[in-house]
Amino acid sequence: MNKSYILVVSGPSGAGKSTLLARLLKEYEDKLYFSISHTTRAKRDGEKDGVNYHFVSKEEFEKDIKDGLFLEWANVHNNYYGTSLKHTIKALENGKIVIFDIDVQGFSIVKDKLKELVSSVFITTNDNIQLKKRLIKRNTDTIEVLQTRLDNAKKEMQDIVKYDYLIINDDIEQSYFKLKSILEAELIKTKNYDLKEFQIKWNKGE
Repeated sequence: MNKSYILVVSGPSGAGKSTLLARLLKEYEDKLYFSISHTTRAKRDGEKDGVNYHFVSKEEFEKDIKDGLFLEWANVHNNYYGTSLKHTIKALENGKIVIFDIDVQGFSIVKDKLKELVSSVFITTNDNIQLKKRLIKRNTDTIEVLQTRLDNAKKEMQDIVKYDYLIINDDIEQSYFKLKSILEAELIKTKNYDLKEFQIKWNKGE
């Protein structure tokens, strides 16, 4: 009865997107398909190819761009990131809700191409000071990369108005409740129903 849709999740590095999405994917495992991005950046400790990202070379990525294999792609922090078009279409055809964890550049491209199929949520911290503290605590970046992330975060904040929902992640439990609520609310929007099929069944009394 329900149609498939895409939920785009964006926000600055360090805002807690990965933590929230990991919980969501575990709880709604049967309903969701998490779109695993391709990237040219190096693996971090604990990351696995095909789980966190599809890690590829710059040459491979640029070839796939030329072959039109990405729904969207962007160059972020001097590394390529992209979303597979083929895997997304297959998941939608199988009735899955597709989750994208992509930046604002990618969101604009996906929204432009897939329009009504896309709903979106922006996740961020209460302010830039809190974001900086989280990035420092994460201890995965050089000072230069850390500053680049903070500069990019300020630019990304300007695009909040383009998103359907905003979650200020200052409490992980409250933020997760809000993210779940968004997922459930989208499921019952009329645009995500096959209304013609429902009307036919309703009139038949099925």
